[in-house]
Amino acid sequence: MNQAPIGILGGTFDPVHNGHLRLAQEALEQCNLAAIHFIPSGTPPHRNAPHASAIQRLDMIRLALQGNAAFVLDEREIYRIDPCYTVDTLTALRAEHGMQQPLCLLMGGDAFLLLHSWHEWKSLFELSHIVVMQRVGHPLGNTINGANDALRDEYRTRLAPSPRILCDSPAGAILVADMPALEISATDIRKRCAEKKNIHYLLPDVVADYIQLHHLYT
Repeated sequence: MNQAPIGILGGTFDPVHNGHLRLAQEALEQCNLAAIHFIPSGTPPHRNAPHASAIQRLDMIRLALQGNAAFVLDEREIYRIDPCYTVDTLTALRAEHGMQQPLCLLMGGDAFLLLHSWHEWKSLFELSHIVVMQRVGHPLGNTINGANDALRDEYRTRLAPSPRILCDSPAGAILVADMPALEISATDIRKRCAEKKNIHYLLPDVVADYIQLHHLYT
């Protein structure tokens, strides 16, 4: 087996911003991914409902991804009204792409340290690899010792030394990759909108223009 993996990046994307896009581009290049599916969530089980509507979030992501053929908008979760669990989404993707296609679930270090609280979290390793994008100055190796015992055991057992394993097997590894410092958050962007501050250079101009045109987050 030597297939280029498919990356999966989920989130509310409320709104999508340059932090999301840069993380995806870093993962694409460092892990030699064939493509990355951006999957906006419908009803997230761990947080409040998004501020922007499903249609508005889809519009913003579609605008943000234009011009990059490797970035794919995947609408499978966004219209669901029951809680959207990652394990269900990965099961559906696995059924579509077959058992041999490598899949890589992308996430930040903070999200990974809470992975043990996710629904059927150990099943995720049967369905995909997990690529953790650690921020400069926040190495995962320094914080994993204080993590949940079961999560720490999985990390130590599955940690891969290089991205090559992502192509050699369809699922099961944990890879840690570096993410350049880019401190941008959707919460901060929404706050800036509410305070009528400029949001350009935090997200693509076309998304900033869309937010202003539709008076989102005010």
